[in-house]
Amino acid sequence: MYIFKAGVVGAGTMGGEIAQVISFSGLPVVLKDIDQQMLDKGMATIRRIYQSRVDKGRMSAGEMESKLALVEPTLSYDSFSDVDIVIEAVPEKMAIKKQVLAELEQVVPEMTIFASNTSALSISELAAATRRPAKVIGMHFFNPAHVMKLVEVIPGLETSQETIDDVVMFAESLRKIPVVVQECPGFLVNRLLMPYLNEATYCLQEGAATASEIDKAVVEFGMPMGPFTLMDMLGIDVCQYVGEYLYSEYGPRMTPAPLFYKLVEAGRLGEKAGKGFYGYGGETDEPVQQMIASFGRAPESVFSVERVMYPLINEAVLALQEHIASINDIDMAMIAGTGMTYHGERKGPLAIADIIGLDVVLAGLEQFHSRYGERFRPARLLRTKVRAGHLGVKTGRGFHEYA
Repeated sequence: MYIFKAGVVGAGTMGGEIAQVISFSGLPVVLKDIDQQMLDKGMATIRRIYQSRVDKGRMSAGEMESKLALVEPTLSYDSFSDVDIVIEAVPEKMAIKKQVLAELEQVVPEMTIFASNTSALSISELAAATRRPAKVIGMHFFNPAHVMKLVEVIPGLETSQETIDDVVMFAESLRKIPVVVQECPGFLVNRLLMPYLNEATYCLQEGAATASEIDKAVVEFGMPMGPFTLMDMLGIDVCQYVGEYLYSEYGPRMTPAPLFYKLVEAGRLGEKAGKGFYGYGGETDEPVQQMIASFGRAPESVFSVERVMYPLINEAVLALQEHIASINDIDMAMIAGTGMTYHGERKGPLAIADIIGLDVVLAGLEQFHSRYGERFRPARLLRTKVRAGHLGVKTGRGFHEYA
């Protein structure tokens, strides 16, 4: 099915940016919210993105106005009677999302695709609340949506292959890189990132290194920014919420670091609050130092870049083991979704493991497991690969194959 017109419900930051991305591709898009102030804010977001392009000489003022004219802001569903796809970008609460889909079912055509921009909630559960489960799918854009290339496409249990194909083609028409991910808590990128962010927080909490030391080491490893810079940007309350959810689904290896709770209780939610792991403006990180001191120094705790990166690699292996995505898609998702590199080259976690050596990664995880516990239990597939002599680049075969 070719998509001629789209709808976006929810004019917050993500909704506004998604509507901008759609209009930039040349498609008309209806942007709906229940609050005029939010709708105005969403339109202001779209105008700001286009104005930035004009200011940089990438677009004329006339082109900007023609793109803006493709976006129709509205407080009602009146203009949704002929949309081919609707992307909901309302708050991450299942009840709200189900209500929106129920309202949409009353006004949109039978063939309209319902896509959810959820970053974690069950697509199958959302689909079950509709009369068209075959047409419901996850379409997870990354923040900021107008910059980040990755879109995770998540089918539910009853999503049709036609819907999957249509959404993949639609994402490509938006100049995005779609990666099809089987439904699981956290989907792919967030699932891989959380053990890494969590372990960095344990290292900080235990006094093994400072936030700036850990950030510096991780950037030198190949991530575009350190874990604490990233968490301050994402929102520490969001990280805590995602961490708790993944812990409830995956168990001990996702046990959240207690420091998250202290930061949230103190209102240190990151950049949006002017204070998080770091201080911004007139704020400092002195209160964080006091929180860390209250835990007491853990003498057995030692920071290394491997200690924070190996849990991410291990989670990638577990995702592969569970057939959540293919080897290439897992690597591509982390490159496109996080900007991951290694030694100056764009590489995903499975390719990086191949370069390091799967036997080296396994030995490191086993050592960390004996010292720090279940968070580091190696994936069964990693052990199997090592036992089979598939050690990576040095043997010509690991997760990838090498000439």
